[in-house]
Amino acid sequence: MTALPAPTGAGDSITVPKNIRWVLLGVMLALLLSMLDGLIVGTAMPTVVADLGGLDHMSWVVTGYTLATACSTPVWGKLGDLFNRKITFLASIALFIAASVLCGMAGSMTALIVFRIVQGLGAGGMGAGAFSLIGALLPPRERGKYQGMTAGVMAVGQLGGPLIGGFVTGHLSWHWAFYINVPLGVVCILWCWLLLHLPPAQRRGKAAIDWLGITFLTGAISSFVLAATWAGSTYAWTSWQITGLAVLTLALLTAFIVTERRVTEPLMPLRIYSGHRNFPIAAVLLTVTGISMFGATLYLPLYQQVVQKASATNSGLLLMPMMIATLITSSIAGKVMTATGRYKIFPVLGAACMVAGMGLLSTMNTDTPRTLTSLYMAILGAGTGLCMQMSSTIAQNAVQLRDIGSASAATNLFRSLGGSIGIAVFASLFTGTITGASTQTAGSRGATAQPTRASGYAYVHDVAHATHLIFLTGACIAIAALIVSVLIEEIPLRGKPQATTTAQAERAST
Repeated sequence: MTALPAPTGAGDSITVPKNIRWVLLGVMLALLLSMLDGLIVGTAMPTVVADLGGLDHMSWVVTGYTLATACSTPVWGKLGDLFNRKITFLASIALFIAASVLCGMAGSMTALIVFRIVQGLGAGGMGAGAFSLIGALLPPRERGKYQGMTAGVMAVGQLGGPLIGGFVTGHLSWHWAFYINVPLGVVCILWCWLLLHLPPAQRRGKAAIDWLGITFLTGAISSFVLAATWAGSTYAWTSWQITGLAVLTLALLTAFIVTERRVTEPLMPLRIYSGHRNFPIAAVLLTVTGISMFGATLYLPLYQQVVQKASATNSGLLLMPMMIATLITSSIAGKVMTATGRYKIFPVLGAACMVAGMGLLSTMNTDTPRTLTSLYMAILGAGTGLCMQMSSTIAQNAVQLRDIGSASAATNLFRSLGGSIGIAVFASLFTGTITGASTQTAGSRGATAQPTRASGYAYVHDVAHATHLIFLTGACIAIAALIVSVLIEEIPLRGKPQATTTAQAERAST
């Protein structure tokens, strides 16, 4: 792999619209919509199960949505590159809205799962489309000015989702957990239809859709996500089911790579991985960031509720220190990057903060005060803020503009797969710790012993110990991000400061 500057050309010039902030606001609304949906639905699921039944299949409401989102993300990204990014983006939002209505009307758990899969297909296009549109509207050098907007949307989604979900299910009905997407989605479509104007794309001849690549990649992603979801919970890590899914993933991934080398218009061009080392490095950073984010958002509220006796009513607010730190550091890093053109230091510092934050969170026990937990969360949030958006910018700057959709879809996919890995590993650690401790306690008391007040204290200690193992594992994983971040090459960012470049060239020629 050669460390050469990302190729640029006439097709790589970007004219920033004058009303760019208003345009981006509409694009960000789609990101907010997809984030809110997952958190609102998660909050409403107990009410849904109480109404529809099907407790045994409840996990598929989330798994089906996750699978559809992950599998469709690269397809939507490639369709945007081949045809029209604006049209494909709006089509994905329309599909998401239609599926939301069907989910709200579902009369059984089976129907809800099917409609959630369709909804996930739309969500994949919304995520891939939003980031590819940002890449098409803003050159990397200018993108730093607006990183705070993206971080702010993510923070609002993380904090507002559980609150809105609790309000909707408590005062209306679970159906409105899905119907609420309709007005927001319609506003997003109208907003982008009126304000979003992209320069005409260069014609690339007759578009050829890589159906074989889509089939192989969809199968590989599906088997990987299923293995990550079931490992350690439904099946043991060494069971034939998980081993078989792992082997199937490797076989399909190999077939996908072979296919991509041969077709004219590959679904995910391999040149984006081999063109410059910054892209695979950014992929590693995004994967690790996904692991960190999912581990924190899933198990920190549980630790605070069980061990620190925090109220579960406003569980989303428990993550506020991390989200605020993410927003602040992302905004500062973006502005500095735009002003100076320097960016390598930020993912290095971000990875170091993730290692430190995870390491400090692993030291928590039953006596750790909430203020100290908030401080540790802020350090972790600072790390994710410095890594997440900056890694996406580095990845997009390492590819040509014609591949911006595929690159954006790939970065979203790596972030999602990182979340799947985090859920699988952390859930296995948590379940194994709690189950093992419970079995040992039951054995020491006798099979017929009744739970006592002491057993409640034991559960608190077990949760604290499981949290320690989760974040200690997360810190070890984050070390990999710190190592690869040092290897980033600071190639020039495409963007506005042409005067400086011209002046340097004139001085050199003189």
